[in-house]
Amino acid sequence: MNKKEKSGYAFVAPLVLGVFLFAVLPLVGVFYLSLNRSMPVFGIHEFVGFNNYLILIQDPRFLKSVVNTFYLTGVAVTFEVSLGLAFALFVDRAFRRKGCLRIALLIPWMVPTVVSARAWEWMYQPEFGVINYLGGLLGFSTVYWLSEPTLALHAAILMEVWKTTPFCAILLLAGLQTIPHELYEAAKVDGATSIQIFFRVTLPLLWPALLLVLLFRTLDSLRIFDAVYVLTGGGPANTTETLSIYTYNLYFQTLQFGFGSAAAVATFLLVMGVSLFFIRNLKGGWKIVR
Repeated sequence: MNKKEKSGYAFVAPLVLGVFLFAVLPLVGVFYLSLNRSMPVFGIHEFVGFNNYLILIQDPRFLKSVVNTFYLTGVAVTFEVSLGLAFALFVDRAFRRKGCLRIALLIPWMVPTVVSARAWEWMYQPEFGVINYLGGLLGFSTVYWLSEPTLALHAAILMEVWKTTPFCAILLLAGLQTIPHELYEAAKVDGATSIQIFFRVTLPLLWPALLLVLLFRTLDSLRIFDAVYVLTGGGPANTTETLSIYTYNLYFQTLQFGFGSAAAVATFLLVMGVSLFFIRNLKGGWKIVR
């Protein structure tokens, strides 16, 4: 190696070492722990192989958490990306005070997740919450948003959409601004309608940014913890328990470190599988959409 190549390896080495120490080693440790029945508080630690995984896939609570997680992810990401695209298209138009609107759009994203969840919990409060108050003015009866099993998960989805739609909008707005305006002018000269311009010019050129947003938000939603945990704690009756909350409860409520590690590894594999699906099947995705 010449001097320049040695310098390059020297600069990259700290990053590689950090990834190895803080990502690879913990992952290997969790996988090893998942092969054991480990409850240190009772002095139990014995090798059981893949028995934890066999028990896990037969656990109705785990399967329910998988359904909850994928349902929340599917609905939330669909609305986040759709609303984010709509906001981005609106803000991208030329008008006065556009900068102020961009700043205002970021406010929900800048609020810490725990603070947002606590605020929405108060808004959902049956007797004094603003949502039921406004509903009462419109003639609706009191709704117990966080106590009804059929409503609690959707209440969490609504809060998540409000919180993260600005993130999607800002990234998509950045993608829109990379599209040359000459293409729009040429399309108009050729007689293309607004709908044709959107589907034939905007969406194909915006696809890389759209894919990035879809990937980021899907992976983030699949491992969602703090927002739902603060809002509902996984209740009522585990109807809002996601994979992360399920794993947390195994670790810190039942103290089943081996079984909890198996749930953590399963979560990691699911998230990795979804990310590989996005990367392999959607990177040329406009051909599919068209």
